[in-house]
Amino acid sequence: MTRVRFAPSPTGRLHLGNARPALFNWLFAKSTGGEFVLRYDDTDQERSTREFADAIATDLAWLGITPDITARQSDRVSLYDSARDKLIADGRLYPCYETSDELDRRRARARAMGRPPIYDRAALDLTPEQIKTYEDEGRKPHWRFKLKGDPVHFADLVRGEQTVNTASMSDPVLIRGDGSYLYTLPSVVDDMDMDITHVIRGEDHISNSGVQIEIFEALGGKGPVFAHHNLLTDVEGKGLSKRLGSLSLSEFAEQGLEPMAVALMAVLTGTSLPVEPYDSLEVLAQKLDISMVSHGAARYDPAELEALNAKILHQTDFALLADKLSPLGVSTEPVWLALRDNITRLPQIVDWVSLIDGPVDPVIADEDKEFISLAASLLPAEPWDSETWKSWTSAVKQESNRKGKQLFLPLRLALTGRADGPELKSLLPLIGRTACLARLT
Repeated sequence: MTRVRFAPSPTGRLHLGNARPALFNWLFAKSTGGEFVLRYDDTDQERSTREFADAIATDLAWLGITPDITARQSDRVSLYDSARDKLIADGRLYPCYETSDELDRRRARARAMGRPPIYDRAALDLTPEQIKTYEDEGRKPHWRFKLKGDPVHFADLVRGEQTVNTASMSDPVLIRGDGSYLYTLPSVVDDMDMDITHVIRGEDHISNSGVQIEIFEALGGKGPVFAHHNLLTDVEGKGLSKRLGSLSLSEFAEQGLEPMAVALMAVLTGTSLPVEPYDSLEVLAQKLDISMVSHGAARYDPAELEALNAKILHQTDFALLADKLSPLGVSTEPVWLALRDNITRLPQIVDWVSLIDGPVDPVIADEDKEFISLAASLLPAEPWDSETWKSWTSAVKQESNRKGKQLFLPLRLALTGRADGPELKSLLPLIGRTACLARLT
């Protein structure tokens, strides 16, 4: 069975860039009848918190993602210890005693001499006496994985055949000096233990995949199928940053954006599918194939998100939003249908509800007072429907000889106090004859 995973670090809230791989993985699981694993990368005990983990689950649920399995790496340390011991016994994991300053100086020297700043494996030549001296000084070793240095080939579902030359890379540190694990080893161990079949993540992890495939093989396993999608950028192709404004999912929610709009923007940008409304993520899962992801940048445009959000609202049935609309003063379907085309975010509807229930300050210019008085005298009797506006304005036109803007704008200003807004043919029956007459007089 297909099984994918999303493995965030619970050190902060999810943002739009995080949402992209989460959605790709969830949609892939849905389209293949597989399972989606939420696996918290919480081995960094200093920065990881349960509050952030809970917030991540909340953000995913807001998007429409419910994990089939949830796991925490902090609960699985014994598995990583076993893998560590095997790699040490096989000579693939070795201790290093250099400080950060010493490593920085070595890299600087290598650059100055025109060499790539990769680790020189000096730790492999340490004598027992040298190691004892370091340990007597209180140094704690960090542990590096010894790469084979052979080209690593793998098929990528997005980018095709890939080759990672690990000979040009430093042996990666898998264990910190305090004994805690960096992400790489726990990730491989968990992928093996959880039978993860596909790893779908950003293209910035391609070189990591070469390293992880070597670790899979060193532990007697086989790597999963990889798919490296393009990353979201700003409209100019630069990496997303806070300078663009709020990008966290929780802030999007607070601003009144629809989760479907945010989800579609996060996942469809930079694919061959148009960024347009879908009835549900399940429907999208049957349309989107991972091969549809472009090799170019996925450019996020806040204006496009706003337009998509508006488009979704303008075609959403009242019943689907009734619980959200009731606190905003919209309790009936006719009110929703009359007002929805004038908003881009749901909370904005509060500004338009007042046109129906008031209070409204009519705007009547001195030169229009006689015209408005005439219009008031021609108000038809109730009941009113969607044809009332047309029949009333036709009668006013005939009696006043006004037409176009001179006819319609003074009536709108008198009835709503605004020069813009919803169609009056829909508003008029909701306002009612008594309120309309009061505003006209």
